[in-house]
Amino acid sequence: MTTESVFTGLKVLDASSFIAGPAAATVLSDFGADVIKIEPPGAGDPQRRLSSVPPSPRAQANYSWHLANRNKRGMVIDLKSPAAIAILKRLVEWADVVITNFPHGTREKLHLGYDEVAGWNPRVVYADITGFGDAGPDAGQPGFDLTAAWSRSGLLASTRDAGAPPTVPVWGSGDYMSAVAIYAAIVTALYRRERTGQGASVGTSLLAAGVWATGTLVAGALAGGTPFELHDRKAPANPLINPYRTADGEWFMLVAAPPHWPGLTRAIGHPDLLEDPRFTDIEGFVKNAAVLAELLDTEFRSRPFDHWKEVLTRERVTFSLIQTPEEAAQDPQLRANDIVVPIEGVQGLEYTINSPVNLRGVAKVPAKRAPDLGEHNDEILAQLGFGPDDIAELRAQGAIPGTTPAEGP
Repeated sequence: MTTESVFTGLKVLDASSFIAGPAAATVLSDFGADVIKIEPPGAGDPQRRLSSVPPSPRAQANYSWHLANRNKRGMVIDLKSPAAIAILKRLVEWADVVITNFPHGTREKLHLGYDEVAGWNPRVVYADITGFGDAGPDAGQPGFDLTAAWSRSGLLASTRDAGAPPTVPVWGSGDYMSAVAIYAAIVTALYRRERTGQGASVGTSLLAAGVWATGTLVAGALAGGTPFELHDRKAPANPLINPYRTADGEWFMLVAAPPHWPGLTRAIGHPDLLEDPRFTDIEGFVKNAAVLAELLDTEFRSRPFDHWKEVLTRERVTFSLIQTPEEAAQDPQLRANDIVVPIEGVQGLEYTINSPVNLRGVAKVPAKRAPDLGEHNDEILAQLGFGPDDIAELRAQGAIPGTTPAEGP
């Protein structure tokens, strides 16, 4: 396995916050990019506080901050200060990639609009993310993953059971899904720049990522398809795709197709069902869904999960134990595939979650802690060519904190 990093020498300015933009920059850092994250004075990026906000799990370590901001250098800059323009301009000139999620209008006021950034650096890849896209009546509306990626897209309404009100999904999930889309857009633009020498403006929205995730259902609606009712476990649209409970209280998800039916009948001890005219094709499964769901319920409740794991695996019927996040965190499959990896430098935190992008045979940069608030201000300013007197003047004008920032959470 080579230890050469794919993006060694790539310079990224992360002028985004909470969560998708920073997470996209983290994927670039995993492959060796030098990422500088800038935060506002005061409390910094709101994600610094996410680990302490319910319903985030309580823990001593600030796991959420390190998840989306590891392997970066950190600065605190007051972009509202006129003196900050000089710093921002040099950062943009330094960068290959600039990432932001400031709303349209706000980003221009902070000198982070594409036209101004591209004027400073025509080769830059400018990547942004919005809640609802660049056009349309809601382009300026603030968006979070729960509102834009989940609620507006149709995804949330489609994941509740019949008769149940909408619930609150895993917050941040729409952001991390969108982060991969931003990363892909950046890499696409970098490839184009290698061929043409031209910079680009790329981006996505939480809404676009949510609709893509709901793609089967939204595409069906575009085709005028007739939707099934919301899922009812006791009378599902397809009883072969349904959660079932075992004798020891475990839940598992069955995801079978008609070709699996013979093996499933053998697994539950009812090969005679192959001759049952009610279950000869998919139409029969749908028409007699409640009857078959009840039959499967009864059988699966009769024995513990380990039994069903053995017989379903033997018959090559697809299924999975439904795990809690706590159970998933201890799943050996995650460590065997480097989905969970060690992180260095964080007291009380030994592991974090790897990004899902991998190049086989190419090692990622080992995960190291995210920066403290403004930790690298003086180091980076010196790298950009600011001397001690310049830095003192920037402090005096309020562009950067008056003193070296204290260690953040």
